[in-house]
Amino acid sequence: MTGPETSVPRQDPSRVHALIVGIEKYDAGSDWDLPGPARDALAFHRLLRGAGVPESQLRLHLAPLPPFVPDTPHRPADHATLRRVLVRELSSAQGDVLWVWWGGHGVLDRAEHLRLLCSDATTGDKVALDLDSALARYAGDAVPGLAEQLWLVDACETFEEALAFRVPLPADALPVGHRNLAHRQSLLRAAGRGRVAANDPLRATGLFSEVLLDLLAARADVLPGPPDEEELFSAVRVRVDALREEGRTLQHPEIRLQSPRRTETLPSAEERALSPLGRVVEAVMAYPWAADPVERQAVVTALGSRVYAALPRHHKARTDITGILTTLGRRRPEDLWELFDVVVSLDDDPERRSELADALREFAAFRTRRLRLG
Repeated sequence: MTGPETSVPRQDPSRVHALIVGIEKYDAGSDWDLPGPARDALAFHRLLRGAGVPESQLRLHLAPLPPFVPDTPHRPADHATLRRVLVRELSSAQGDVLWVWWGGHGVLDRAEHLRLLCSDATTGDKVALDLDSALARYAGDAVPGLAEQLWLVDACETFEEALAFRVPLPADALPVGHRNLAHRQSLLRAAGRGRVAANDPLRATGLFSEVLLDLLAARADVLPGPPDEEELFSAVRVRVDALREEGRTLQHPEIRLQSPRRTETLPSAEERALSPLGRVVEAVMAYPWAADPVERQAVVTALGSRVYAALPRHHKARTDITGILTTLGRRRPEDLWELFDVVVSLDDDPERRSELADALREFAAFRTRRLRLG
C-alpha cells in the first residue's frame, strides 16, 4: 500500500490560452437563430477567468441574439475574424495549454469534416471553419507552443446531403505546415456523426454545454489546466445517456485523443457494449471526486485498513479505479457494497447512485459466475 497521493501541480494561468466562440445569430436570418451558445461561451469564459487566466489570453468571439447583451467585451464571430485568429494570432501564442470552446451550427460535409458555420454565413454563402483542418494545423509545426490542447465543440453534425443545400459548402482549409509529435489534442464533440446537438431555446443553453459546464465547475480546483480528459468524458457520457433515456436528445458525444504515443477515437455508448467491469468503472468515473487523487484516497481509507491495505494504487484515475474494483471483486461481494456506501455518503446524486448500484449488481454477479466456473 502506497501512501496518500498528492494532487497534480496546478497549471500556471499565464501559460494558458483560449479561443471561446458562441454564435446565436447568423446573417442567414431568423430561421438560423440559436439561443444559447453565446451565454454558454460566457459561462466558460468566467470559469477560466476565475481560474486566473489573464483576460488578454481569452479570445472571446460572440454573435448574441437580441435582447441578450453580453456583459463582457468580445470580438465578432465572422469567418474572416475567426480565421485570422486561428492562423495569425493564436498560432504563435507563447504558452503550454490551449482551450477551444465552440458553440453554434455545424454540418458534417461529404469528406467527413465537421464544418463550423460562422456568424456571417448565409444560405447562399455558408462560410464555415473546417474543424479537422484547424486540428491538423494545431498538431504541427505551424503552432510551436500550446502542446496540451482540449477542443470542446457543441454543434450539430448533420450530414450535408440531408440538408439539401442548393449551394454546397465552400472549401475552407487552413495552412497546416509540417506534422510533428509535439502536441497532445483531445476533442470532445457533442453530437456524434450524423446527429443533431440538442439545444434548449427556452433556457438558452445547449444540453451538452450545460452538462460540460457543470462538470468543469465541479473540477474547478484543477483549472485552468485541462482535467483528466477520459474521466471528464466518462462523466459527460453518463449524463448525456440519462438525457437520452428521458427522450431529451438523440446525441452520442464522442472523444478523440491524439498524442505522440496514442491516436484513438473512443467509441460512443451506441458503438460499444461495456463489460461488467467497464460499466462499473464508468459509473464510478462519473463522480466528480473520482478525478482527484486526494479524494480517491479518502474514499479508499474509509473502507478500513483490512480492505485498503490490499488495494493497488495508480496516479491515473481510470487505472486506479479499475484496480480498486478488480481487487474488491476478487475478494468478497460485501467489499463492493462497502465501497457503494462510502461513495453515496459523499455524493448521493440519484442518477449516479442508481447507475452505480445497477453496475455493481451486474459486476458482482459476473464475478460470482466466474468463481463458480473456476
